[in-house]
Amino acid sequence: MIDPVEALMKTSSLLVPTSSSAPAVDPIPTVIRPEYQEASEVGTRTLWVVFVIMLIASVAFYAMAFRVPVQKRMFHILTAFITTFATISYFAMATGDGISLNHVVLKTHSSKHGLSTYKDLYREVYWARYVDWSVTTPLLLLDLALLAGLNGANILVAIVADLIMILTGLFAAFAEEGGKQWGYYAMACLAYLVIIYQLAVHGRATAMQKDSKTGTFFTAIAGFTLILWTIYPIVWGIADGSRNINVDAEIIAYAILDVLAKPIFGFWLLFTHDAMPSTSLSIEGFWAHGAGKEGQIRVGEDDEGA
Repeated sequence: MIDPVEALMKTSSLLVPTSSSAPAVDPIPTVIRPEYQEASEVGTRTLWVVFVIMLIASVAFYAMAFRVPVQKRMFHILTAFITTFATISYFAMATGDGISLNHVVLKTHSSKHGLSTYKDLYREVYWARYVDWSVTTPLLLLDLALLAGLNGANILVAIVADLIMILTGLFAAFAEEGGKQWGYYAMACLAYLVIIYQLAVHGRATAMQKDSKTGTFFTAIAGFTLILWTIYPIVWGIADGSRNINVDAEIIAYAILDVLAKPIFGFWLLFTHDAMPSTSLSIEGFWAHGAGKEGQIRVGEDDEGA
């Protein structure tokens, strides 16, 4: 005789899947609350302070330019332009413009059971800073190149390498976490090595051929500039790159470097230029006198005696 309870149990085992026959389901990853890395009041005040410093330096450089003949204003004009663009850049950043949030998804934890934890990170990137650098650093290189007496070919190579360095740094700041980001960073560092070569080798050799005072001054001010420029990628690596420091610390670090590399550099260059005749650069022709009658392009005029 068949036990009805036993028969029911056998039938149920066919209809209901056991734990051994259940399909495997991947563990659901855990997503935690997003993190925002933004500047505080400290960072904003720092931007305003640097804006004022750049503005005062610009006014001072333009005033110094009017004290010398137009033929000898090249260094003054270039240096004033550097701080003028920096003034605009810092005003934009202080008022909240020229800033974007870069979104990065970070894997924060992975257990032995395959359970992963992810975090959405949003960090401020001050792209106005890169716009500033793309204009001001070529002008600064032009200051140094004219001081040394570099030829046009070396100047062009240095400026193009500089633009590559700045643009790849910008791409790295917005690139995805990992190889792409550090690939751009490596390109920027290689471009910087080209700049070092042009200034430290060609620039110094050319300056030494002028006279010992000019060579010594160029070595000092170019060395000062290269030391500062070497610190910039280090700050980038621990700020935008690895995010080991907060945005306020990043702003303060770049602010110190920018003040040293622009106003301090400018005052040093111009005061020495005015006091040392051997560094004087005098440009005549179109720069000083405009386009005279001789050399103008004439359209629709007959040749004399035709």
